[in-house]
Amino acid sequence: MDKALGFTPDAPIRCRDFRIGCIGAGFIMADVQLAAYHAAGFPVAAIASRTPARAAAVAARWGIQRVHPTPAALIEDPAVEILDIAFPPDQQPALIRHALRQPHIRGILAQKPLAMDHAEARCLAEEARVSGKAVSVNQNMRHDQSIRVLRQLLDRDALGQPVIATIEMRAIPHWQSFLRDYPRLTLLNMSIHHLDVLRFLFGDPADVFTAARSDPRTEFAHRDGITVSTLRFPSGLLAVSLEDVWSGPRQEGFASDIYIKWRVEGTAGVAQGTIGWPEYPAGAPSTLRYASVRDTDGIWVEPHWDTRWFPHAFAGVMEQLQWALKCGEPPALTIADNVRTMALVEAAYRSLDTRRAVAVDEIR
Repeated sequence: MDKALGFTPDAPIRCRDFRIGCIGAGFIMADVQLAAYHAAGFPVAAIASRTPARAAAVAARWGIQRVHPTPAALIEDPAVEILDIAFPPDQQPALIRHALRQPHIRGILAQKPLAMDHAEARCLAEEARVSGKAVSVNQNMRHDQSIRVLRQLLDRDALGQPVIATIEMRAIPHWQSFLRDYPRLTLLNMSIHHLDVLRFLFGDPADVFTAARSDPRTEFAHRDGITVSTLRFPSGLLAVSLEDVWSGPRQEGFASDIYIKWRVEGTAGVAQGTIGWPEYPAGAPSTLRYASVRDTDGIWVEPHWDTRWFPHAFAGVMEQLQWALKCGEPPALTIADNVRTMALVEAAYRSLDTRRAVAVDEIR
C-alpha cells in the first residue's frame, strides 16, 4: 500500500563523496548524527570538541580515525571538505567564520539555532554568500518522515487550500547546561523546530502573536518556558504552535501522556500525525493519516514506515548538502532561507515584548 501511494518518507542517498569533519561530541552528534551517517555510509574524517577526551571516546565508538585537540585545528585540516557543527549557538558564528576562510572547506552544516538572534544570523548569511561556499542549517524536523509525507500531500493538492494547522508539543526537553546563561529559551531552542516546519509547509507567515509563561520545572531564570504562537499567513491560513515543556507533574508513579501531535485541515481533506521523538531512545516512528475527497474518497489512509526522526532523518540533512556540492547547486536547507526562520523567531520575541501581533517583515 505504501509504495502504491507514491510517498517517499526518507530522502534517497544520492551522494557520499565529501569527507566530513565533526565539531561537537555531545548527545546530538554522538548518538544521533553519527549514527545516521554511519548507516548512510557518509565518510567522517575527523572530530573535535571542547573536551578532547570526549571526542576521542566518540571517535573510538564510530571508527573515526582523526581526533583534533581543538575545533580550530579540525577546521584547518585539509582533509575536511564538509564542516559539521553541533555547538552552542553563542559560539557557532566564530567557527563558521573561521571555516569560511579555509580554501579546503567546501560546505558547512551549521546547527540550529544558527545564532543567538536574527541580526547575527543575517550577517553570517551575507558572509557565506560573499565566500561562495555552500552553508546549510540543520533544521532536521523538515526531514521527519511524517513532515516529508505531509509536504508531499500538500504538493499534490490532496488537502486543497489549507485552512488551519496546529503543532501541539507536550514533552519535557533536556535543556543543555549552556542554556542557563542565555536570555532566550524555548522559542529559540525548541519552538524553532515547529516555526521552521510551518514555513517549510506553508511559506512565510504575515505575522505572529506569541504568549509565554515560565515553566515550573525549569530551575534557572527564563521568560519563555511554555509558549503559544499564532501565525497568520497571506492565504488566510491560521496556524498555532504550542510548546508545553511543563506537561504536568512527572514524579514517580504519575502516568505519562507525553506527545507531539500535528494536524492540517484543508478545503479538500485533513491530515494528522504524531512525532516519534518523545519516545527516544526506545524509538518510535512518526505517524501520519489522512482523508481526502480527491485522493481517498473521504476514507482515512495511513501509510507506514520503519524509520524515525532520530536518527534516520539526519541522514537526509547531510545528504542534501553532499548533493549540493556534487551538483554545484544551493543546498535544500540554505542559510539564506534559515535567516527567514530566525526572523520569525525574532518576531515572536518582539511579540512577547510588545504584547501584539508582529509582522515578520518588521524584522530586518
